[in-house]
Amino acid sequence: MVTLIADSGSTKTDWALLCPAMYGKPASILRISSQGINPVHQSDNEIRQILLSELLPHLSIENVSHVYFYGSGVRPEKEAPMVQVLREALSCAEVVEAHSDLLGAARAVCGRNYGIASILGTGANSCLYDGNRIVEKTTALGYILGDEGSGAVLGKRFLHDLYSGLLSKEIKDDFEKRMKLSLPQIIDRIYRQPLANRFLASLATFIHEHIDDAGVEALVKHNFEDFIHVHVAPFGRDYLPLSFVGSIAHFFADQLTEVVEAEEYTMGTILQSPIEGLINYHQVE
Repeated sequence: MVTLIADSGSTKTDWALLCPAMYGKPASILRISSQGINPVHQSDNEIRQILLSELLPHLSIENVSHVYFYGSGVRPEKEAPMVQVLREALSCAEVVEAHSDLLGAARAVCGRNYGIASILGTGANSCLYDGNRIVEKTTALGYILGDEGSGAVLGKRFLHDLYSGLLSKEIKDDFEKRMKLSLPQIIDRIYRQPLANRFLASLATFIHEHIDDAGVEALVKHNFEDFIHVHVAPFGRDYLPLSFVGSIAHFFADQLTEVVEAEEYTMGTILQSPIEGLINYHQVE
């Protein structure tokens, strides 16, 4: 059984081809990268072209028997169309499935165990997971109405505190010098230009570099506290470990762990990317 796994965001897709030991050859994993695939923002034909030009040249498709695609934008109504496009490209596969990035995150960090899995990247999301499927999940409202814990909200709160005088003048001066941004330019980026959430999340690098500042660390922790109160506590499962996928969880792991333990939960697994966890999940089948 040769299994193809994909973890896809809007900008990049990580593929892993799991080849079992056969004919005297050891088991192996082939890793491939392509541009991101998101069925909300791309047509079936656009996705088909990505598969044909960036994935299939690296594969012997007649050997692929199982395909598991996890991606942002794979909402319930997009699962069947995504499966159809994958089946057209990988016609010999016996099993083809397409699932949300949240289910991918849950399988990556929880494996086949019951748990609470969350994504903390540009956006934020959380779910209760039964070892195979999502049982319950929180409502994703985006960075304006929600997304507590995310990189976008972290950046938004940082700028609020910075220009409200809640952070030191030294940090403000360093920020404007390093980022080459003034307040009017920041207002323009957020209110007049597209992808404001990505711009806000990109500030996490600067925030992480100044995490030793008490005010900066406090706003990071408050962001995580709000995430737990809004996106974890409603599950009513404080006995389950909390596991996370995403760059914000990864780079602020110390602060996240402190908050999780202070809220009397148990920290589970933190992964920057789910692909390694998904490899482990599908290898045990």
